Amino acid sequence: MIASRNPLVQLPTLAQDPDQFDVLLSAQEFRIRLLKEISSATERICLVALYLEDDDAGREIMTALYEAKQVKPELDISICVDWHRAQRGLIGAESSEGNAAMYRTFAEQYEHSIPVYGVPVRGREVFGVLHLKGFIIDDSVIYSGASLNNIYLNYHDRYRFDRYHVMKNIALANSMYTYIQNEMIADCAVNDLAKSKKPTTKEIKPAIRQLRSALARSQYKFDSQDISTEQVAITPLVGIGKRRNRLNQGINQLIAQAKDEVFICTPYFNFPPSLAKEVKKALKRGVKIRIVVGDKTANDFFISPEEEFKTIGGLPYLYEVNLRRFAKANESHIASRNLSIHLWKHDNNSFHLKGIWVDKRYMLLTGNNLNPRAWKLDLENGIFIQDHYNHLSNKFQAEVDNILQHTQLICTYKQLEKIETYPDQVQKLIRKITRVKADRVLKQIL
Repeated sequence: MIASRNPLVQLPTLAQDPDQFDVLLSAQEFRIRLLKEISSATERICLVALYLEDDDAGREIMTALYEAKQVKPELDISICVDWHRAQRGLIGAESSEGNAAMYRTFAEQYEHSIPVYGVPVRGREVFGVLHLKGFIIDDSVIYSGASLNNIYLNYHDRYRFDRYHVMKNIALANSMYTYIQNEMIADCAVNDLAKSKKPTTKEIKPAIRQLRSALARSQYKFDSQDISTEQVAITPLVGIGKRRNRLNQGINQLIAQAKDEVFICTPYFNFPPSLAKEVKKALKRGVKIRIVVGDKTANDFFISPEEEFKTIGGLPYLYEVNLRRFAKANESHIASRNLSIHLWKHDNNSFHLKGIWVDKRYMLLTGNNLNPRAWKLDLENGIFIQDHYNHLSNKFQAEVDNILQHTQLICTYKQLEKIETYPDQVQKLIRKITRVKADRVLKQIL
């Protein structure tokens, strides 16, 4: 690969010992490992997630954190969640204080409290949330797109399938921890939701605008390291908004430099235009592309036809409409096997995977859904991996095989349902959206 033609190899890098890079294959493994790392922490724990839910799994995580804090009061523990998401109930549920009530209750019950910082990326949740990922525990980073609740942690009978990676790397952990402390927690727009007194969103709106502006200029800071033949190169990337978004640029470049094959996972099929363009160009130059996306029934917004319909239940069908349109436009590539589309479905579980593999050499771990919302609105991050000596090949192949075991290969776009076969309420909703041309707007925020 010629360096001047591949911007990715010019990125600053951190050296990763491949023996200290673990790939977990299930939500249950993820939960067990997270609890184990929390209980054995000696210096710091910093969890960042879209939300930490007030349910059995969420309370188990909170209890583990609080027990660790009571045993070692000097242990530096902090949690960051989205400000808006933490202060409302579930979609369709009655109005409530949301998860913030649980944070406050825990703080009142223990001698040594733990701050739960609400990070307001935008003045309203619909226009942007904290979608940053990564749990820093001592010198390790546990990275997953999962939030913390029953289904993400497979606490009961169902799970939401994601990706789960553990990297022991002090330089990476320090860089990500410093970013969270300096760029988020230290900002005046960020407040502790575990306290009884906190400002309203309206009161901090000017501060929220300043925070978003600062985040748009922010990046992970670290001293670049040389990579030996026994190591893997990793680069943490962060981005928010359309302009100067290093993460978006990195994802596009990742597809642009593909020579042989690309493997993409996304839970909500709705590529942003720039990424769709790179995928199309890759197909034209003969790159084999495999895309794994959740079946509409494995979408976390899916509502069974037997249940009461809510507008939010139309989303999985809108994503399938996009997928069918894409498959139809690329039917020749599907026929030639240059394009493979796999639909994931396993019992009544749901699908939340995202990430990219290129030429078995470059990989991206990310919480980015690879959709316009991630591209423009949410605060996102990722870890770009360069494995030039195939140290991680077996681990990543095991992960790919694990992902594909519950998928169906789409051989023609006709395998995907037409709008005419959808439930009546869904048909009416889609036609209404299309008639008023709201689909163009929806595609930008979904």
